[in-house]
Amino acid sequence: MFYDETKVFLKAGDGGDGCMSFLRQKYMPNGGPNGGNGGRGGNILLQADENVADLRAFHFKRHWKAKNGEPGRGSDQNGKGGESCLLKLPLGTEIRIEGQEEIFCELLTHGEELVLLEGGKGGRGNATFKSSVNQTPRQTTEGKSGLEENYIFTLKTIADVGLVGFPNAGKSTLLNVLSNATPKIASYPFTTLVPTVGVVDYPEEYRSITMADVPGLIEGAAENRGLGHRFLRHVERCHLLVFLIDLAATDGREPWEDFFHLRQELEDYDPQVAEKPFLLVGNKIDEKNAAENLILCQKKFPDIPVLAISAILEEGLDKLRVSMLEKISKIK
Repeated sequence: MFYDETKVFLKAGDGGDGCMSFLRQKYMPNGGPNGGNGGRGGNILLQADENVADLRAFHFKRHWKAKNGEPGRGSDQNGKGGESCLLKLPLGTEIRIEGQEEIFCELLTHGEELVLLEGGKGGRGNATFKSSVNQTPRQTTEGKSGLEENYIFTLKTIADVGLVGFPNAGKSTLLNVLSNATPKIASYPFTTLVPTVGVVDYPEEYRSITMADVPGLIEGAAENRGLGHRFLRHVERCHLLVFLIDLAATDGREPWEDFFHLRQELEDYDPQVAEKPFLLVGNKIDEKNAAENLILCQKKFPDIPVLAISAILEEGLDKLRVSMLEKISKIK
């Protein structure tokens, strides 16, 4: 199970109370005030970690709290500050306050860290109230409460290239042969239920790009049918989209209609996503009727080159690799 959205309750630590104390030693029965301040409460910290795959840790544990600051003590001893609570989140996580649409913050870079909620300030001990007119103050203050809030964590996959296609178009097979990823592959719809990110290496160029295979679309995804928005949000951060169509029309759909519907779903979901640079790739060129359908696609979209490949036979992949790198190099 892949967890890409969850609700959590977070609370920073409370500050410790200030202490009321007076110095009491032999020969000093009426010593001055020496009550220390309370320690500050721990913060709630967020950190982006590329080694964290999803939000499962926050699905099974919904309440997270930092430690409270310790109260002050006599002999001018201040209380120890509370330990902060560090939450490690996958890259691409958006944080929103529950009930608000606006994104509060997002984590995009490995190691990026921020303070989400600050701990409460420690209270003042009576020693801090001593003055020329009040040598024996009996005044202290309590520690302040730490901030707390309900948040929605939403994960949006970060990848250079996003594979977009209807179920069974061959996205998982293509990712498998191009990269080091091993997504689940089978000939039934929605084999891929979670985003899978692989790395496509270009040793001759001394670089690599990341490619994401995300769950297959169905018509109406923009209205949240099927995997709907859970799929579509994972293409938002991709720099380049690869539309993969089935030239063999295995599921009885015309490949050029598949391309039209895929573009339309993205347009309905978010016009900015639909405007991303893209490549149109026709898979299964080795199968029956594929060559004829390729010619028809080229006639339907004369201004859009169609790269014909066979992922399972690894035909046409070199040209696809070069085309992806050229596109990405122009974007990034």
